[in-house]
Amino acid sequence: MLAAFARAQSADDPLAGLEVGEVPEPEPPEGWEVVEVRAAALNHHDLWSLRGVGLAADRLPMILGCDAAGVTADGREVVLHAVLEDAQGWSLFSERHPGTLAERVAVPSANLLPKPAELSWAEAACAPTAYLTAYRMLFTRGGLRPGQRVLVQGAAGGVSTAAILLAAGAGAEVTVTSRDPDRLERARELGAHVLLGSGERVPERVDLVVETVGEATWPHSMRSVVEHGRIVVAGSTSGPNPGADLQRLFYRQLDVLGSTMGSRDELEALLRFLVLTGRRPLVDSERPLAAATEAFARMAAGEELGKLVLVP
Repeated sequence: MLAAFARAQSADDPLAGLEVGEVPEPEPPEGWEVVEVRAAALNHHDLWSLRGVGLAADRLPMILGCDAAGVTADGREVVLHAVLEDAQGWSLFSERHPGTLAERVAVPSANLLPKPAELSWAEAACAPTAYLTAYRMLFTRGGLRPGQRVLVQGAAGGVSTAAILLAAGAGAEVTVTSRDPDRLERARELGAHVLLGSGERVPERVDLVVETVGEATWPHSMRSVVEHGRIVVAGSTSGPNPGADLQRLFYRQLDVLGSTMGSRDELEALLRFLVLTGRRPLVDSERPLAAATEAFARMAAGEELGKLVLVP
């Protein structure tokens, strides 16, 4: 079968290790089943794997990809929950088990959820990683309620885009920061209410900050939240070690909360949320699986606006 996989790893040139070609068919162990992939979404996790982060070199070659939607052997239309749990702990597809950027993938039966008929294959494939991460940040860890204010740092990433869509759909007032005016305008189209250049002062302090940038935005996040407010962290793309600003933290009694991915139940709730609100994941483009290298190059260059989806 055809798949996109990591043949080698390079921190400086990650795409050099990407290969699209024929691989053996999946052989599911007991309790697993094979899903015919109808759509699979790319994530920056795939680029990190090609850089050698999170994927051990002794597991190469490894089929990449965490997200997919497809059809089981008995005809069920399903969405894959990307978190796998075993005796070694939890992992994502493509870390210890072959990923989803393939014509077929083996999946634990417990990781399959019914695909809502209202979502296209591409939309459903976008949900399990970036959108689930944003959902957990906003509603489980962040406790966001309708009418509250939320600040999303950075309008470019997959999680931040998802957070804008979901928070606006839940009736929150959404403020977004970015250095790119075009991306701010796109954020407005997705439902953002307040658009700011990076580091600009918020008109009113927010109840919750969605923080995935790290060192570059941390001082702004700390200044922008109300007393007893929450900062939920799920990334550090600009660096993992910002100044803590402990005096502000304890004096204003702020909560700093870590978050990552989400549970199967949260994915089920996210899919219901998308159906009931009419919100849909933003899809940048759909490409054939055979054109995976082009899609990876677009993601590596930061040119995508929404999720890049591969269709076997």
